Amino acid sequence: MVYASTMEQTWRWYGPSDPVTLTDIRQAGATGIVNALHEIPIGEVWTVEDLEKRKRLIEWDFSSNPPRKRGLRWSVIESIPIHEDIKLGKPTRDKWIENYKKSLQNVGWVGIDTVCYNFMPVVDWTRTNLELVLDDGARALCFDMIDFCVFDVFMLKRKDAQKDFSDKVLEIAHQRYESMSDENRYMLQKNIIAGLPGGQEGYTLEQFQAKLDEYKGIDKEKYRENLAYFLREIIPVAEASGVRMAIHPDDPPIPLFGLPRIVSTENDLAFLLNVVDSISNGFTMCTGSYGVRPDNDLVGMIERYGSKLNFAHLRSTQRFGEGSFHEASHLRGDVDMYNVIVAILKEQKKRHSAHRRDEIIPMRADHGHTILDDLKKKTNPGYSAIGLLRGMAELRGLELGIIRSGIKKR
Repeated sequence: MVYASTMEQTWRWYGPSDPVTLTDIRQAGATGIVNALHEIPIGEVWTVEDLEKRKRLIEWDFSSNPPRKRGLRWSVIESIPIHEDIKLGKPTRDKWIENYKKSLQNVGWVGIDTVCYNFMPVVDWTRTNLELVLDDGARALCFDMIDFCVFDVFMLKRKDAQKDFSDKVLEIAHQRYESMSDENRYMLQKNIIAGLPGGQEGYTLEQFQAKLDEYKGIDKEKYRENLAYFLREIIPVAEASGVRMAIHPDDPPIPLFGLPRIVSTENDLAFLLNVVDSISNGFTMCTGSYGVRPDNDLVGMIERYGSKLNFAHLRSTQRFGEGSFHEASHLRGDVDMYNVIVAILKEQKKRHSAHRRDEIIPMRADHGHTILDDLKKKTNPGYSAIGLLRGMAELRGLELGIIRSGIKKR
């Protein structure tokens, strides 16, 4: 008999101000919500009171009389941000780590069992264009290496930035910079450093450079040590609290601004998973982020490290040019989504046989295109309702087809 349990279908919701409502999400077929308390300053403790308040909002509809359950649960926190002092390894990091431990204990107390987080320095996920117009008129998120070089070398004027780019990229970027209007330069700066949905900070060029300067002298090995220190401290607490951590890869998984990037390859993943051997020390398989690098074998990574796969972001990216990519539709692009889902379902089957309580892996369709009526609305880049609805429907159909036909090896 074929193991027939699907992944848990979740949806990232940015809170009460999100244009996509909880009712919209329920109608799209999701049963889990991915959310965070963005209003709490980075480093401060997430209290039981704040968590329970948001949990009630997600799981109960108080507009009806009497209140009724929505059919949703708060499945994943994405994310509890990590204070920069921890990333920098400053003497003050222990204070912020203690706060993080308290937050994890409170998360476990209210019954949320998965926390997706990242260890990217200064910047979170980075794109140069939030509205790339595709051939069919849809809009997509895009990282263009030429535009990134324009910003890094000719606008930010970071010292020695030229060393990070090929002569060809530098030449084309200089030409593009000279031809850009002030408005285009402003939009490029805004896209890269002015903050994204759910973010708490935006920077001027001077403030941004000051943040980068804090990382002088911190190379990849030192940054790995800082992550390992954090993991050794928090994973035992997460484990005791019934919480599974799921580190998200660098996005994009390449060096940016001279900053250390330590969650970009399979080698990076193997290192951090071995720091503390615990199911609570797990990872998020973001197929779009890892998939930007052709040297990452996504299916093989799931097969080799699947026991610690705690969350899945299913999206596809399309590479173009030198180091550039845009978000593709979920079943196209460079990601072999069929075999990715086969590998995840096989992992779930292993967990079922082992009687693991976490046999069902939460997933969400990630970074949809902006299409149809959403082109006329204000939406969070990558998170418009119709684009993600399309992505989830495609992934749901593919998953069901794999299950009904029997899970086969790639």
